[in-house]
Amino acid sequence: MDNLIQFAYVVSAALFIFGLKQLGSPATARRGNMISSTGMLLAIVAALLDQGIVEYQWIVAGIIVGGAIGAAAARMVQMTAMPEMVALFNGFGGMASLLVGAAALSPGADTFTLVTIVLSILIGGLTFTGSLVAYGKLSEKISSAAVLFSGQQVVNSIIVAAILGSAVMFCMNPDNTLWLFLVIALSLVFGVMAVIPIGGADMPVVISLLNSYSGLAACAAGFAVDNNILIVAGSLVGASGIILTQIMCKAMNRSLSNVLFSGFGSGKTEATEVEGEIKPISVEDAFYVLEAASSVAIIPGYGMAVAQAQHVVKELMELLEHNGAEVNFGIHPVAGRMPGHMNVLLAEADVPYDQLLEMDDINPRMETVDVAIVIGANDVVNPAAREVESSPIYGMPVINVDSARTVFVLKRSMASGFAGIENPLFYKDNTRMLFGDAKESIGGLVREFS
Repeated sequence: MDNLIQFAYVVSAALFIFGLKQLGSPATARRGNMISSTGMLLAIVAALLDQGIVEYQWIVAGIIVGGAIGAAAARMVQMTAMPEMVALFNGFGGMASLLVGAAALSPGADTFTLVTIVLSILIGGLTFTGSLVAYGKLSEKISSAAVLFSGQQVVNSIIVAAILGSAVMFCMNPDNTLWLFLVIALSLVFGVMAVIPIGGADMPVVISLLNSYSGLAACAAGFAVDNNILIVAGSLVGASGIILTQIMCKAMNRSLSNVLFSGFGSGKTEATEVEGEIKPISVEDAFYVLEAASSVAIIPGYGMAVAQAQHVVKELMELLEHNGAEVNFGIHPVAGRMPGHMNVLLAEADVPYDQLLEMDDINPRMETVDVAIVIGANDVVNPAAREVESSPIYGMPVINVDSARTVFVLKRSMASGFAGIENPLFYKDNTRMLFGDAKESIGGLVREFS
């Protein structure tokens, strides 16, 4: 039986790694998710057998209740709410690691076990409350702006020092559970304090970082309960989350420390005077331009998610292709409010994967594009990142839609994007503004073609 259990752990680890590899491509992501889920089921069964658990009433109840909640959430959640649901899932993972770490405490535990218990509690608690704050910002239940106050770094430093002191005292005197409860309380407070200074524009980075934290917490919990497969799974999640976080930071040309401590998005940005005038266009006139186009690039953003326009965008793509145009999608790494947000939306509408081009692939083609259609994106197409040195996003790589022959920008109004920054693109000579709900505007174009 022991050999069988260890073999199951090895197979589970292999499925995790292979499934994670499959998640690297939209074409194989669903398969990778199923493979990883299968590996997790096998790991859970093996872990239960390994611990010699013979009464499964509560475990079965947990599977039924948790499965029902998960199925309902997956079915009922709107695609616009996917980022905040991911944030909540990260938080629940952190809380699970905290509870496992706390439950692992037993009389006579050695120093190494006590340290891993503290780490699983600290990282798990930070992940839980930090994810709740991220959820609040993403769902706009609390302000998405960075929350800054005088002496904030001093307060955070005091909290960190108190956590370290309490952790040391707990490891020296584990029988006094007061220190353990103090570590738990301080970790929960620190999670809030760590995320409130981060503005809404940086939420994609925060989501991937919290995902990494949840993996690290699970890894520490694995050491605490001496479970190898939990260590492997946590390490994979932690490492992939860190890599994704670095990719997101690179996409914004910023360091992780700048994201965490700069307070970007607090609204205290220097106003920039933009020259030019807005040139609105009607659906009918936009149709005539698109009818003559031989190359079209569609740049989706969070506005497409809000309008739930992905399906009608797919219809427009098919009509343009039937009319003889080449159509591609330009996907910026931080478009939307979580990593891969636009890919998820377009995959739901069955847009072919080979037409989803990353920023580095679409930019060299942009000068040959007849029409670039910007749907609800703002900050990721802002030419101020190249042209205005005083802009907070100066130096951030963006999709160069202003290089296209004609640019259609679909927006409800002239309001600034999530980062609160003025966009000179709207005033360019080759830009036309198509105001209104994106779904209705694209639907109007579809009717014109039909």
